[in-house]
Parts: sequence; C-alpha cells; structure tokens
Amino acid sequence: MITGATHGLGRLVALDLARQGVHLGIVARSQAKIDRLRGEIDAIAPGTPVDAYLVDLSSLRDVRRIGREISARHERISVLVNNAGVHAFSQRVTPEGFAEMVAVNYLAPWVLTDTLRDTLVASRPARVVTVASEAARHSGGITPARDLILTDDYTRRESSTLYGRSKLMDIMFSQELARRLEGTGVTANCCDPGFNTTGLGRELPFAGALEKILTTLRIGDPRRGARIITRLATDPAFAGTTGGYFSAKNAEPLECPPPGRDAAVQRDLWETTATLLDDILTAKT
Repeated sequence: MITGATHGLGRLVALDLARQGVHLGIVARSQAKIDRLRGEIDAIAPGTPVDAYLVDLSSLRDVRRIGREISARHERISVLVNNAGVHAFSQRVTPEGFAEMVAVNYLAPWVLTDTLRDTLVASRPARVVTVASEAARHSGGITPARDLILTDDYTRRESSTLYGRSKLMDIMFSQELARRLEGTGVTANCCDPGFNTTGLGRELPFAGALEKILTTLRIGDPRRGARIITRLATDPAFAGTTGGYFSAKNAEPLECPPPGRDAAVQRDLWETTATLLDDILTAKT
C-alpha cells in the first residue's frame, strides 16, 4: 500500500514493485493520475493486480475512512509506504484546523498507520516505511503541543523550516512506532530519499524550468530516492530491522536530528498527537 503513488518517488516505487510482481494498493487524490499509472504498470508488468483508493490526505477524517475501507477489503497488508508529502510555500489551513504540511506530511501517515495497525499485525511479518527528509535537520526545534496546531502565516523562506519540522515529526513517529510494535512482527523504518527532481516544489513559478535543467544535468535523479524506499519495503536484508533511519546513499544509517532524537520527546509527540486526533476525529465522526 503506497500513498502518493501517482507522482514522483511514489510512482517510481510503484513501478519497481510492479516489476517484482507484487499486489499493489495505491492511495492518491486524482482518478486521472491513477488511470495513467495503471496504464504504465500494465505496460511493464501486464496482469499486475492494482487496487486504488481515492483520498484527500489533508482531511484526516477522509484518511480514517479510507483506512477502514482498505482494512475491510484486505485481510493482509505486507507493506505500508507512507510516501505522500507536500511543501506549501504559504500557509493553507485544512477544514479540520491544521496547517496543510503538518496534516499531509505527518498526521495523515499517523492516522492511516493507526487505522491499518491491526491488519498489519495480523499480516506479520509486515513493514511500515515512512519517507522523511534531510530537511528535518533544519526544523528549528520542536514543541509538540505548539507545533501540531500552529497555523500562523509564513513566508516562502520560512516554509523550509516548517517543512523540515513536519519531516522531523515523521522520523520521530517512525521510531516511536517501532518501539510500540516491538514483538508484533511488524517493523517500522524511515528514510531520507535525498534531493530529487520530483516536483515537490512545483508551486514555485520557476519549478518546471528548474526541473528540466537539473534533469538534463543529471542532478537529483529520483531513481536513487525511490531505490531506498523499495529496499526498505522488500529487501530481505531489512526484514529484521526496525526503528532505523536510512540514507538514499548506500542505505547508510542516519540518526534522528537532535531536536527529536530523545525517546521521551518522541513519546511526547506520539501521545500529544493521539490525544489531539482522538478529540478531532471523535468530534467529527
């Protein structure tokens, strides 16, 4: 099961997995892009089973809905890849009152993983792979009770710090999840896919031209970023590994940046998130 599977790294991972003959589940927000990906998969691996789920990842209620739908449809989920992400260059607040980057990059993976947890455990051995970013090193620190609900306006330059903070949350989430899944047969790891020309900054007016230039110069080849995600999802070498954070460069192990490295801070983020989401989702259900 892959979120953000119709574009960028997620698309490349979906194609890689299709070549391996897996049964794919793709979670995306555009039916047209889903149809296009189906065509690509059929061209390289005819007959690959593909189940698709339409969801708006900025709506946590919608994420919970699709998670329940997936669980009802599939008795087994061997791998969940939390890949979808957004870098918003100005503040956008979701209907549920969260900053869009926090909702899509961190809260949506949290809710989807939590909703699919019982199915993942019943499918053991199983894996959860979350795509983080080296941008987490530039988070400017983290205070869960403040940062989860922060919706102040920001400039394009300030957006990089907030994006990095959302990705730091992903690393913290993955490592705390690994502790909470210990002994269940489900592993949880995350990765830094490196710099990739995948359109993440497509809101910038010059993004398209810059991507073409970088591609021509062979800078930011997204195939390397996709490779580490695929390895964490399927490589037998990672079958017993959990709680890790890995680089796209030769799968080198990385440490969570200091603001979120301590287990107590990771536990605080988890518990604050759980309480906040319980209040939000219960009130809206």
